[in-house]
Amino acid sequence: MQKLSKDLPKAKASESGVTRQAKVDSTLTKGLLLLDALSGATTGKGVSELSREVGLTKSNTFRLLQTLTALGYVQHGEDKLYSATLKTWRVGRKVIDNLNLPELAGDEMRRIADATNETIYLAAPENLSVIYIDMIDSLRPIRSWNRIGGSAPIHCVGTGKAIIAANYASLRGALKGGLAKYTSRTITTLPELEADIEATKKNGYAFDSGEFREGVVGTGAAICLPNGIAIAAIGISVLETHLSEHGRDKLGRLVREAGERISAQLARH
Repeated sequence: MQKLSKDLPKAKASESGVTRQAKVDSTLTKGLLLLDALSGATTGKGVSELSREVGLTKSNTFRLLQTLTALGYVQHGEDKLYSATLKTWRVGRKVIDNLNLPELAGDEMRRIADATNETIYLAAPENLSVIYIDMIDSLRPIRSWNRIGGSAPIHCVGTGKAIIAANYASLRGALKGGLAKYTSRTITTLPELEADIEATKKNGYAFDSGEFREGVVGTGAAICLPNGIAIAAIGISVLETHLSEHGRDKLGRLVREAGERISAQLARH
């Protein structure tokens, strides 16, 4: 994050030849810099850290954080740290809806489907769930099943867990409300979830060991904007009896590389 520049845009000449200064709302600029710093963070941040990062005084930073908190874009946790809320994501989602992610991800989904003959999902976060916005069904006679428009709890499936790992700072407050149990393998506590997040970051993909449906496992990787915020994820769903045919690491590598390529496309979009 670059520090706030004190230089305003250079004056521009109008058609009439009169020079005028481009107007920039300094308070708005500072607030957006803070919001950008928080939305790209994986953990909460304190006033001192944020003031250094964006080049503001502590008092100015504190006042702006108070305003952003009152508007619902920032939350102040029990640990005294600030983080972005889901409202930030909802605003961005309105822009994301116009990106046509299924089209951007289509080639990568087909590549993985051809390599594995398993079910491939493209999922987007919706509160504490993921919504399947596109999929390629396996041709196997016995396979995992879902449908476009279907949903799953964000903490139980590979695509959702990949999104959590990227966006944990903004999701943590909501996830503290409780993690529902669906199978004997479901993660139900924040310490377990945070350990899983570390593994996801280390590997570059998330693994679902049968945490939503017994006997169905999978991998997922985040699709991120240039600032690191995950707006979707690509995943493979496999019957546990088929996992040995591929190997967990291979399935993880396939989604990780696909997620990276789709993210690169978004950066150029």
